[in-house]
Amino acid sequence: MATSIASGSGQLHFSEAAYKGHSCKQVYRFSSVTIQSSIQKEPSWSSRGVSKLLRLQRHNGSYSQAYVNRKSHRPAIASCLRNGSTKYFDFAVIGSGVAGLRYALEVAKHGTVAVITKAEPHESNTNYAQGGVSAVLCPKDSVESHMQDTIVAGAYLCDEETVRVVCTEGPERIRELIAMGASFDHGEDGNLHLAREGGHSHRRIVHAADMTGREIERALLEAVKKDPNIYVFEHHFAIDLLTSQDGSDTICHGVDTLNTETLEVVRFISKVTLVASGGAGHIYPSTTNPPVATGDGIAMAHRAQAVISNMEFVQFHPTALADEGLPIRPTIARENAFLITEAVRGDGGILYNLDMQRFMPLYDERAELAPRDVVARSIDDQLKMRNEKYVLLDISHRGKEKILSHFPNIAAECLRYGLDITQQPIPVVPAAHYMCGGVRAGLQGETNVQGLYVAGEVACTGLHGANRLASNSLLEALVFARRAVQPSIDHMTGSRIDLGASSWWPRPIVPTSLGDVTQRKIILKTKEVRKQLQSMMWEYVGIVRSTTRLETADKRIGELELEWETYLFQQGWEPTMVGLEACEMRNLFCCAKLVVSSALSRHESRGLHYTIDFPHVEESLRLPTIILPSSPLSSTWSSRQLHKQAMC
Repeated sequence: MATSIASGSGQLHFSEAAYKGHSCKQVYRFSSVTIQSSIQKEPSWSSRGVSKLLRLQRHNGSYSQAYVNRKSHRPAIASCLRNGSTKYFDFAVIGSGVAGLRYALEVAKHGTVAVITKAEPHESNTNYAQGGVSAVLCPKDSVESHMQDTIVAGAYLCDEETVRVVCTEGPERIRELIAMGASFDHGEDGNLHLAREGGHSHRRIVHAADMTGREIERALLEAVKKDPNIYVFEHHFAIDLLTSQDGSDTICHGVDTLNTETLEVVRFISKVTLVASGGAGHIYPSTTNPPVATGDGIAMAHRAQAVISNMEFVQFHPTALADEGLPIRPTIARENAFLITEAVRGDGGILYNLDMQRFMPLYDERAELAPRDVVARSIDDQLKMRNEKYVLLDISHRGKEKILSHFPNIAAECLRYGLDITQQPIPVVPAAHYMCGGVRAGLQGETNVQGLYVAGEVACTGLHGANRLASNSLLEALVFARRAVQPSIDHMTGSRIDLGASSWWPRPIVPTSLGDVTQRKIILKTKEVRKQLQSMMWEYVGIVRSTTRLETADKRIGELELEWETYLFQQGWEPTMVGLEACEMRNLFCCAKLVVSSALSRHESRGLHYTIDFPHVEESLRLPTIILPSSPLSSTWSSRQLHKQAMC
C-alpha cells in the first residue's frame, strides 16, 4: 500500500495577458487517495509498483518512431560531438557526484557518455561529505545488523528488500573504489579503520579522515579524465528533460541545458538519461549543501511526469558550525553551512547547552549516539526553551593527537576563526542536510519514465525510510549507480536515435531581448524572492511542524510564487525563456511545494516529520507518500515543462 496525492499546486498563476494567451483556469489541489498494492508480495518500490500506481500500460516495442526506435543490438554512437548546439550521446548523466561518475565509468564501456555538471565537476554534495561510507567489513558485524540499524533509524518506513540489497552489496562497492585508487584510513593493524556514528551498533564507517567525499570524488574524477568515451560538460545547467508520450508511456530522450558561461542553450539527445543531480537543501536558509543543490533533478523529473515520493522527510543535520558562536565571525556570509560530521559524536563528542549542561540523556537513552532526527529535535527544543542561538559540541577530552588525526579539516576551519577544538567546544546548530524523498526508483534505479534512471540523493529508493542512517548516503549512491548500469545498457543497445529528433522540441530562449537593465532587475527580484521562500520554509516547515503552520506555508508560498511569476511576465519574460537564477527559483518553488504538500498529507509523526498535531507514530500510516504526475494542462511555471510534450 502507498499513500498517494495527486500533484498540482493551486490554480494557474497567469492571466491571459500575463501568460501570452496560454491561460488555464482549472484548479488542482492535493488530495489523499490510497492505492492498493501489496508491500509483502510485490514491493512498493519496484518498477511494477510504480507502473501500477500510474496505470501505465507498457507496450512492448511500440515506442515512438519519431524519436527512439527500439531495435536489437544497435551499435553505440560513434560520433557524439556534433557541431552546433545539439549533441548526441548514448548516455547522458546529469550530475558529477559519486552516483553520476560511478555510473558513467561503467556505461562508458558500452557507449559514449556526456557528464553534464552545473558548475565545476567536483562541486557536488559528494565533495562535502565528511563522515564516510558505511559497510559491513568487520567480522564482528553483519548484514542483518546493518539492516536493523537502517530500519530503526528510518522509523520502520524503509523498504526491506532495498535495505537488504544495499547492505549486502555495499562491501563490494567499497572494494571497487579502493581498486580504483581511493585511499581510506587504516589502523595500526593495517586494516581499514572503521569509525562508528550515531544510530550504528558497530564500527562500520570507512573514511578518509574527515574528508571522505572529497577523496572519493578525486579518485572517480581521475578515472573519468582518463576515459576516452566520457565527455564532461562543465557549467551546463540542466533546464528540462526532453520527453514524448507514447500512449500512456512517457519516454525520455535527453535534456536541454544552459551553458552558463556562454549563455547558449545546448540540447543533449541520448538513448538513456541518468539524473544524479543531488538534493534540494537550498529551499532552506541554512544548509550544508553546496550552492548547486537547488532541487533541479527532482523538479525536472516531476515536470517530466515521474513519480515523486516521501518529500516530507527532510533531514536536518544536528551539528553545522554556528558562525555566531565563533571567537572571530566570518566577514562574508557562507553560501552553505560548514558541516561538523556525525563522526565527532561517534568518537565521543558531547553536546552541552551554553551553561555547559549535558542535555542529550534527557531526550534519549542513546544520548549523543541517537539518530539524527532525535538529536536535531533535541537541540531545537533546547534552543527554543532557552532562547539561545546554538549549543556546544565538545570533543576536547579525546586528546589533541587523536582529534587532529581524525578531524583535520574541521580543526583547520575552526582555527581560522580563533577556535581550537582540542581545547574548546564547537558551537553548532542544525541545518538542512539531506532529502530522504525524491524521484521514486526501483531496485535498478529505474523510474516510471522510459529511458530515465536516477541515483543518489535525487532518488527515493526506499532505503532511508523516514530518516537516513549516518553514512548510508554515499553507500546508496554507489550501489544504485552500479545497479542501474545493466538495464541502461540493455535499453541503449535496443535503441536507435533519429538524428532529426532534436527538431521536435522548440528550443528554450535566453532572454537577451529584454536588455541588460531588465535582466538585472529580474535577477535582483529573484534573489530577494529566494530569501523569502527560504525563510518561510524554515519558519513553517522546519524541524517541528504543525498543521496550521504547514497550511500557512502552503498559502504564503503560493502567493509568493504568484507575485514572482507576475513580476517576471510584466517585465516581458516569456514562458520559454531561461536563465540560471530564474530556473533555479522555479525548481526551488517546485520542491518546496512538494515538501509542504507531502507533509500536510502525513497525519502522524514519523522520523524526520514531526508535527505537534499528530505527535505519535500510527502503524496504519506506515506507508510511503506518493506524488503522482501533475497535469500538463494546469500548473504553474515551476511545475510545467517549458514545451508541451510531443504526442505520438
